[in-house]
Amino acid sequence: MGASDKREEVIQAWYMDESDEDQRLPHYREPKEFVSLDKLAELGVISWRLDADNYENDEELKKIREERGYSYMDFCEVCPEKLPNYEEKIKNFFEEHLHTDEEIRYCVAGSGYFDVRDHNDKWIRVWVKKGGMIVLPAGIYHRFTLDTDNYIKAMRLFVGDPVWTPFNRPHDHLPARKEYIQNFLQNEGGGQAVDAAA
Repeated sequence: MGASDKREEVIQAWYMDESDEDQRLPHYREPKEFVSLDKLAELGVISWRLDADNYENDEELKKIREERGYSYMDFCEVCPEKLPNYEEKIKNFFEEHLHTDEEIRYCVAGSGYFDVRDHNDKWIRVWVKKGGMIVLPAGIYHRFTLDTDNYIKAMRLFVGDPVWTPFNRPHDHLPARKEYIQNFLQNEGGGQAVDAAA
Protein backbone atom coordinates (compact mmCIF):
# COMPACT_ATOMS: atom_id res chain seq x y z
CA MET A 1 0.00 0.00 0.00
CA GLY A 2 1.13 3.59 0.54
CA ALA A 3 2.96 5.50 -2.18
CA SER A 4 3.47 2.32 -4.21
CA ASP A 5 -0.28 2.12 -4.96
CA LYS A 6 -0.73 4.26 -8.08
CA ARG A 7 -4.51 4.33 -7.54
CA GLU A 8 -4.00 6.73 -4.63
CA GLU A 9 -2.93 9.44 -7.06
CA VAL A 10 -6.44 9.46 -8.60
CA ILE A 11 -8.65 8.06 -5.81
CA GLN A 12 -8.52 9.27 -2.20
CA ALA A 13 -10.94 8.69 0.66
CA TRP A 14 -11.57 10.12 4.11
CA TYR A 15 -14.21 10.25 6.83
CA MET A 16 -16.50 13.24 6.46
CA ASP A 17 -17.33 15.83 9.09
CA GLU A 18 -20.95 16.49 10.10
CA SER A 19 -21.05 20.02 8.64
CA ASP A 20 -23.93 21.30 6.48
CA GLU A 21 -21.59 23.53 4.47
CA ASP A 22 -21.54 23.39 0.66
CA GLN A 23 -21.62 19.71 -0.38
CA ARG A 24 -18.86 20.39 -2.93
CA LEU A 25 -16.28 21.15 -0.22
CA PRO A 26 -13.98 18.33 0.96
CA HIS A 27 -15.61 18.03 4.42
CA TYR A 28 -12.50 16.70 6.15
CA ARG A 29 -12.75 15.87 9.85
CA GLU A 30 -10.37 17.68 12.22
CA PRO A 31 -7.88 16.03 12.43
CA LYS A 32 -8.21 14.46 8.99
CA GLU A 33 -9.04 10.72 8.96
CA PHE A 34 -8.02 9.15 5.66
CA VAL A 35 -9.39 5.77 4.57
CA SER A 36 -7.27 3.26 2.64
CA LEU A 37 -8.35 1.72 -0.65
CA ASP A 38 -8.11 -1.65 1.14
CA LYS A 39 -10.71 -0.44 3.65
CA LEU A 40 -12.96 0.62 0.74
CA ALA A 41 -12.52 -2.85 -0.78
CA GLU A 42 -13.79 -4.34 2.51
CA LEU A 43 -16.99 -2.35 1.86
CA GLY A 44 -17.15 -3.77 -1.67
CA VAL A 45 -15.87 -0.60 -3.37
CA ILE A 46 -13.17 -1.66 -5.83
CA SER A 47 -10.98 0.60 -7.94
CA TRP A 48 -8.41 0.90 -10.68
CA ARG A 49 -6.11 3.54 -12.09
CA LEU A 50 -6.35 3.63 -15.88
CA ASP A 51 -5.01 5.75 -18.75
CA ALA A 52 -7.82 8.27 -19.26
CA ASP A 53 -6.08 9.79 -22.30
CA ASN A 54 -6.18 6.43 -24.08
CA TYR A 55 -9.51 4.88 -22.98
CA GLU A 56 -10.47 3.97 -26.56
CA ASN A 57 -7.46 1.63 -26.93
CA ASP A 58 -6.70 0.76 -23.30
CA GLU A 59 -6.04 -2.99 -23.05
CA GLU A 60 -6.46 -2.95 -19.26
CA LEU A 61 -9.93 -1.38 -19.59
CA LYS A 62 -10.87 -3.95 -22.26
CA LYS A 63 -9.73 -6.76 -19.96
CA ILE A 64 -11.76 -5.39 -17.00
CA ARG A 65 -14.85 -5.04 -19.20
CA GLU A 66 -14.50 -8.60 -20.50
CA GLU A 67 -13.81 -10.14 -17.07
CA ARG A 68 -16.71 -8.32 -15.39
CA GLY A 69 -19.18 -8.48 -18.28
CA TYR A 70 -19.51 -4.72 -18.79
CA SER A 71 -21.10 -4.78 -22.24
CA TYR A 72 -22.80 -1.35 -22.11
CA MET A 73 -20.85 1.92 -22.16
CA ASP A 74 -21.71 5.60 -22.44
CA PHE A 75 -20.49 8.94 -21.11
CA CYS A 76 -22.04 11.42 -18.73
CA GLU A 77 -20.80 14.99 -18.38
CA VAL A 78 -21.88 16.70 -15.19
CA CYS A 79 -21.51 20.48 -15.18
CA PRO A 80 -23.93 23.41 -15.36
CA GLU A 81 -23.34 23.93 -19.10
CA LYS A 82 -23.75 20.32 -20.27
CA LEU A 83 -26.34 18.63 -18.04
CA PRO A 84 -30.01 19.49 -18.65
CA ASN A 85 -31.86 20.32 -15.39
CA TYR A 86 -28.46 20.58 -13.70
CA GLU A 87 -29.62 21.90 -10.29
CA GLU A 88 -32.36 19.25 -9.96
CA LYS A 89 -30.04 16.42 -11.09
CA ILE A 90 -27.26 17.44 -8.69
CA LYS A 91 -29.79 17.49 -5.86
CA ASN A 92 -31.03 14.00 -6.84
CA PHE A 93 -27.48 12.61 -7.13
CA PHE A 94 -26.79 13.81 -3.56
CA GLU A 95 -29.85 12.08 -2.08
CA GLU A 96 -28.69 8.95 -0.25
CA HIS A 97 -29.72 5.95 -2.35
CA LEU A 98 -28.81 2.49 -3.57
CA HIS A 99 -29.07 0.62 -6.85
CA THR A 100 -29.93 -3.02 -7.48
CA ASP A 101 -26.88 -3.31 -9.77
CA GLU A 102 -23.27 -2.15 -9.56
CA GLU A 103 -22.54 1.51 -10.25
CA ILE A 104 -19.39 1.70 -12.38
CA ARG A 105 -17.81 5.10 -13.04
CA TYR A 106 -14.55 5.81 -14.84
CA CYS A 107 -13.47 9.45 -14.59
CA VAL A 108 -11.95 10.46 -17.94
CA ALA A 109 -11.88 14.21 -17.13
CA GLY A 110 -12.51 16.40 -14.10
CA SER A 111 -13.32 14.98 -10.66
CA GLY A 112 -16.10 14.35 -8.18
CA TYR A 113 -17.07 12.86 -4.83
CA PHE A 114 -18.78 9.52 -4.28
CA ASP A 115 -19.86 9.23 -0.64
CA VAL A 116 -20.41 5.74 0.80
CA ARG A 117 -21.45 4.42 4.22
CA ASP A 118 -19.01 2.38 6.32
CA HIS A 119 -19.81 -0.57 8.63
CA ASN A 120 -21.01 1.86 11.31
CA ASP A 121 -23.10 3.99 8.95
CA LYS A 122 -20.55 6.84 8.87
CA TRP A 123 -19.93 8.72 5.61
CA ILE A 124 -16.68 8.12 3.73
CA ARG A 125 -15.99 10.62 0.94
CA VAL A 126 -14.26 9.06 -2.09
CA TRP A 127 -12.62 11.64 -4.37
CA VAL A 128 -12.27 10.27 -7.90
CA LYS A 129 -10.07 12.19 -10.33
CA LYS A 130 -9.09 11.72 -13.97
CA GLY A 131 -7.91 8.14 -14.47
CA GLY A 132 -9.77 6.70 -11.48
CA MET A 133 -12.39 4.00 -11.94
CA ILE A 134 -14.57 2.74 -9.11
CA VAL A 135 -17.27 0.14 -8.72
CA LEU A 136 -19.91 0.66 -6.04
CA PRO A 137 -21.53 -2.71 -5.28
CA ALA A 138 -25.27 -3.27 -5.64
CA GLY A 139 -27.04 -2.44 -2.39
CA ILE A 140 -24.53 0.06 -0.91
CA TYR A 141 -26.02 3.35 0.25
CA HIS A 142 -24.21 6.19 -1.48
CA ARG A 143 -24.52 9.62 -3.08
CA PHE A 144 -22.59 11.76 -5.58
CA THR A 145 -21.63 15.40 -5.88
CA LEU A 146 -19.19 17.47 -7.85
CA ASP A 147 -16.25 19.10 -6.09
CA THR A 148 -15.59 22.85 -6.32
CA ASP A 149 -14.27 22.51 -9.90
CA ASN A 150 -17.89 21.76 -10.96
CA TYR A 151 -16.98 19.29 -13.71
CA ILE A 152 -16.69 15.57 -14.31
CA LYS A 153 -16.84 13.49 -17.46
CA ALA A 154 -17.39 9.87 -16.56
CA MET A 155 -17.66 6.68 -18.55
CA ARG A 156 -20.62 4.67 -17.30
CA LEU A 157 -20.36 0.89 -17.65
CA PHE A 158 -23.06 -1.69 -17.12
CA VAL A 159 -23.75 -5.41 -17.50
CA GLY A 160 -26.46 -5.68 -20.19
CA ASP A 161 -29.05 -2.94 -20.63
CA PRO A 162 -28.49 -0.07 -18.20
CA VAL A 163 -30.87 0.46 -15.30
CA TRP A 164 -30.13 3.68 -13.43
CA THR A 165 -33.05 3.52 -10.95
CA PRO A 166 -32.12 5.01 -7.55
CA PHE A 167 -33.89 3.72 -4.43
CA ASN A 168 -33.65 6.44 -1.80
CA ARG A 169 -32.94 5.35 1.76
CA PRO A 170 -34.56 3.46 3.42
CA HIS A 171 -34.85 0.47 1.08
CA ASP A 172 -33.45 -2.20 3.37
CA HIS A 173 -36.07 -4.74 2.22
CA LEU A 174 -34.63 -5.00 -1.31
CA PRO A 175 -32.75 -8.26 -2.07
CA ALA A 176 -29.73 -6.25 -3.30
CA ARG A 177 -29.48 -4.50 0.10
CA LYS A 178 -29.85 -7.76 2.03
CA GLU A 179 -27.13 -9.39 -0.11
CA TYR A 180 -24.85 -6.38 0.40
CA ILE A 181 -25.29 -6.59 4.18
CA GLN A 182 -24.63 -10.33 4.15
CA ASN A 183 -21.56 -10.06 1.90
CA PHE A 184 -19.88 -6.95 3.29
CA LEU A 185 -21.31 -5.77 6.61
CA GLN A 186 -22.18 -8.77 8.79
CA ASN A 187 -18.63 -10.11 8.98
CA GLU A 188 -17.51 -6.86 10.56
CA GLY A 189 -20.14 -6.80 13.29
CA GLY A 190 -21.81 -4.12 11.20
CA GLY A 191 -23.60 -2.33 14.05
CA GLN A 192 -26.43 -0.03 12.97
CA ALA A 193 -26.29 -0.95 9.30
CA VAL A 194 -27.07 -4.59 10.07
CA ASP A 195 -29.69 -3.79 12.73
CA ALA A 196 -31.51 -1.41 10.36
CA ALA A 197 -32.24 -4.28 7.98
CA ALA A 198 -33.21 -6.85 10.62
